[in-house]
Amino acid sequence: MLSTALKKSPKGAVLVQPRVERREGTDRLATLGRLESRPESAYVGVDWQHEYSSLGGPIVNISPGADRREFLHRTGRLGLGLGFGVFSAGSTQRAVAASANEKIVLGIIGIRGRGNQLGESFASRPDVHVAYLADVDRSLFDSRIQSIRQHQEKAPVAVQDFRRVLDDPAVDAVVIATPDHWHALATIWACQAGKHVFVEKPASHTPWEGRKMVEAARKYDRIVQVGLQNRSAAYLLKAKDTIDRGNLGPIHMVRVSNQKYWENTPAVADSPAPAHLDWNMWNGPAPEANYNFNLWENWNHFWRYSGGDIINDAIHQLDLARWLSGQTYPKSVYSVGGRWSEAGVYETPDTQTAVFEFDNMLMNFELTLYTPYMLKTDPELRDSDMFPHWPQNATRIEMYGQKGLMVVGRHGGGWQVFIRPKDRKPVVAAQEYGRFPDHEHQNDFCDAIRNHRRPNADIEEGHRSTFLAQLANISYRLGGAKLQVDSSTESIRNHDEANRMLKRTYRAPWIVPEQV
Repeated sequence: MLSTALKKSPKGAVLVQPRVERREGTDRLATLGRLESRPESAYVGVDWQHEYSSLGGPIVNISPGADRREFLHRTGRLGLGLGFGVFSAGSTQRAVAASANEKIVLGIIGIRGRGNQLGESFASRPDVHVAYLADVDRSLFDSRIQSIRQHQEKAPVAVQDFRRVLDDPAVDAVVIATPDHWHALATIWACQAGKHVFVEKPASHTPWEGRKMVEAARKYDRIVQVGLQNRSAAYLLKAKDTIDRGNLGPIHMVRVSNQKYWENTPAVADSPAPAHLDWNMWNGPAPEANYNFNLWENWNHFWRYSGGDIINDAIHQLDLARWLSGQTYPKSVYSVGGRWSEAGVYETPDTQTAVFEFDNMLMNFELTLYTPYMLKTDPELRDSDMFPHWPQNATRIEMYGQKGLMVVGRHGGGWQVFIRPKDRKPVVAAQEYGRFPDHEHQNDFCDAIRNHRRPNADIEEGHRSTFLAQLANISYRLGGAKLQVDSSTESIRNHDEANRMLKRTYRAPWIVPEQV
């Protein structure tokens, strides 16, 4: 186990992390609320008394009355690193510390798609051990355990309730790759349990809970990285340097595209949930709903769980455009569109435009989901010395400066700066090929944990970028209302209904607390 950084009060006393306790008969997290008892079938291969005793570093028993000098003396005699430590309160305090070269013990929460990819990628690292896989769908367990076993010697434990992962003090960090509506609560609970977090994009389902994620990360001094991997790409750091040096001149217009083909689907009747699926927990903080295959399989397109493709995929481009242009909050936002291309049950738009007004800059966003001739940057191109065919690149960003136009491709697409054509032929003033930065983003997360620093896609930045998409969706759902944004409170100055939409009503017991 890799331990975590000590926090100190103004007087230098050690601040104790939230208590994690286990009681006979019922397991629960003291700070997270009641954890209902689960049948043994919900936990594959778990021996709760003996699991992972070999993974943790030396365990130091500190008496309740021990002062900081005694603690440092005892940990020093064991050769433990003094810059890191983790504590739980109780009659006996234990400090689990480790040297900087010890493996980070990781739990993966959500293993169906992206979570499976991230689990394999982290497991392939020599400095990480994937100890847990958690998912509400037990049918995934066998195959996902085997995929992790291809990269590490010891098989992970699979559990259906991810709070079991948070309950284990040997776990240093978690990866959260659930549907969007679970991101905030899972992140907050993880921070309260003393875990660092890699949470997939978008950061949150609503702006209010996104801010609570930031508060939790800061209160518990945890590293929270959002899966916006473009911020860890070397070629995009060069793009930002080019812009910051003034090579494009002042930029007053940015266009962000998200154009592809994603067909609608017909309605199906509600049905009993499959026996292997904990539908109640999957639904979690969202409003009560019967199991329906479309909700389960196509949740991206239903407001109760997500916000359509502007927040599902285009969040990468919105974040990249905001970062490159050096913007924080917009002054105003409006968005219009519709679900016009195909009949079906999806609620979110297949055609959408949004305008974000910043100081001296407009950011225009355009989405189409009925355009199969628009192509995302494919895996081969991502890791090659090629550029996309920009006019038909589905996820391009165009940055219009007074001196030149920079066209940027995410996820390894590279970038080029075009100036005035000569003899009717394009003139490229600067360019950089790209590489897909997934591993670099994971490197950054692990390094941030070891050195206890803010990661490249810190939750504050991920929240602000997600806020853009959320504001656009609120405007869209209000018929294209122009929303005046108060950046100091992350609220709307001119629309009461819009303010009510900044926060959802949570379903007990899956409630994001007012005080994290």
